[in-house]
Amino acid sequence: MALYGLIGEKLGHSFSKIIHEKMGYSYDLVELKKEEVESFVKSKKYKGFNVTIPYKQVVMPFLDVIDESAKLIGSVNTVINKDGKLIGYNTDIFGMEYAFKQAGIVVENKKVIILGSGGTYATAYALCKKQKAKQIINVSRSGENNYSNLDKHFDAQVIINTTPVGMYPNNYNCLVNLKDFTKLEGVFDAIYNPLKTQLLLQCEEKFTAKSGYCNGLKMLVAQAKYARDIFFGNQADFNIIEKIVSEIESDKQNIVLIGMPASGKSSIGKIVASALNKEFIDTDQKIIEKAGCSIPEIFDKQGEKAFRQIEKQVALEVAITQGKVIATGGGIILDKENIDALKQNGICVFLDRDIELLTGEGRPLSSSKEAIQNLYDSRIHLYNKYADIKVMSNESVDKVAQDILEKIKLN
Repeated sequence: MALYGLIGEKLGHSFSKIIHEKMGYSYDLVELKKEEVESFVKSKKYKGFNVTIPYKQVVMPFLDVIDESAKLIGSVNTVINKDGKLIGYNTDIFGMEYAFKQAGIVVENKKVIILGSGGTYATAYALCKKQKAKQIINVSRSGENNYSNLDKHFDAQVIINTTPVGMYPNNYNCLVNLKDFTKLEGVFDAIYNPLKTQLLLQCEEKFTAKSGYCNGLKMLVAQAKYARDIFFGNQADFNIIEKIVSEIESDKQNIVLIGMPASGKSSIGKIVASALNKEFIDTDQKIIEKAGCSIPEIFDKQGEKAFRQIEKQVALEVAITQGKVIATGGGIILDKENIDALKQNGICVFLDRDIELLTGEGRPLSSSKEAIQNLYDSRIHLYNKYADIKVMSNESVDKVAQDILEKIKLN
């Protein structure tokens, strides 16, 4: 048994063990039923432990001292056993404050909308009060301010999402359309799986700079760093937060290969996947499995429209996975919903191969040199538009794979 750990009801998708052990100590995940919480706390098995939903308030009556940080928010997420006395703290507000600062989200003198009414709402509200927001509006499904009268607050300057809407596995849900908010300057989404929710994908289109918005991963790691400081009675370097965030993003991020048919996506993707110790997925193979026949047969018997429908189903399914290398069909970029889905957890790498090196054997839409040229001309602007990284794919598959790995590292 470790000296530190996390208690909660369901911890199967928790990043906490990964984060704390990256800080240099063993850390347990302890799933408890509500009726088990009291006996666990009073047993004092751990030198320190963290608390996640739904027990952040449940533990409070069983503690000897509640720190001001926890009183401010009304819940506890960190407990330390100090000479037999159990002291409860809340590091969430410090984690959120760190995330805001790093993303350039400013709430001082701003009108802020907080979506949701749970525990993270309390943290966001406390932080907005601390940072002197001009107006704080709580929006919930059944509150005075709800999603049916949200138009009253389209002048909001900051939006904070504290709900689970858009979280894995329901990645494609979103509560608001950012086009409605004409004065919007900042967005924080407490969700970190997927790495980019539908809300944050909207931010990428709305904001000209890659700042003013972020997910909840930095908050999660930062609050863990503050908890670690409480556990050990000293302060770790703040650089550890960015280091761990970068490592987790690298591990969870998908590498999505886009490009013309015969540009080498599958063969190169397998090499990249092996180098990164990630699983390889070929969307064309998934389409064949789903349809029960080859791609030329789908085109011949059902037509391109039916093929694109199956392709979209596959794109939406593989996009919610993490830590994969995904080779896509040449036409995946024809539907923006496909790209939005794949960018939730993925970085798009465009493999650009010279026309004369492309072949159309076994490919329904590129059966001749003229067809290949027409296809390239009609799609090149989309490949360039959606690419996060562009790599020429004219050399050997090993050389191109190495180029991809180097550019991903730089990116």
